[in-house]
Amino acid sequence: MNREDAWKLLTEFTQSPSLIKHALAVEAAMRAYARKFGEDEEKWGIVGLIHDFDYEKFPTMPPHAAEGAKILRERGWPEEIAHAVESHADYLGIPRQSRMEKALYAVDELTGLITAVALVRPTKDIRDITEIKSVKSKFKDKAFAAGVNREDIVRGAEALGVDLWNEHVPLVLEAMKGIAEELGLAGQGNR
Repeated sequence: MNREDAWKLLTEFTQSPSLIKHALAVEAAMRAYARKFGEDEEKWGIVGLIHDFDYEKFPTMPPHAAEGAKILRERGWPEEIAHAVESHADYLGIPRQSRMEKALYAVDELTGLITAVALVRPTKDIRDITEIKSVKSKFKDKAFAAGVNREDIVRGAEALGVDLWNEHVPLVLEAMKGIAEELGLAGQGNR
């Protein structure tokens, strides 16, 4: 199991550019958390990359995540990874036990919010988000990116044991800035 295997799995099941960008954003955030906690960056990144690989084929709840975990098990992926994929969906009722599982849950919805914040900026460049208050004000506006579950973001940071605004949002934002080009969030012009 390596990133190349994870990428093949993701692209076998996922064609949507927005879902692939979401997977890349979650991967970057997971790698950042692995570094922060001194964990296995490759494994955490792989979990982030494939966490929604089954979504395009199984977009409704509960098949999504449950089917993904089933496919992973059938293909011989480690149980730790299958369980992380499965546990990121609240509706399956599977407890998140490991720090990796908690981190996945914590970053999943937040990457979507940060992406939306970047896309409404005049430059459409995530690197131009220089103050966390930009994200915080959009977080408070329930009509903005209405599909983003704010409660999941709050619960995720709490379960992970990090402060939402002083640690969590800055770490995920910086991770995403590091792959701005891949996310399509590098602005309209060249830097």
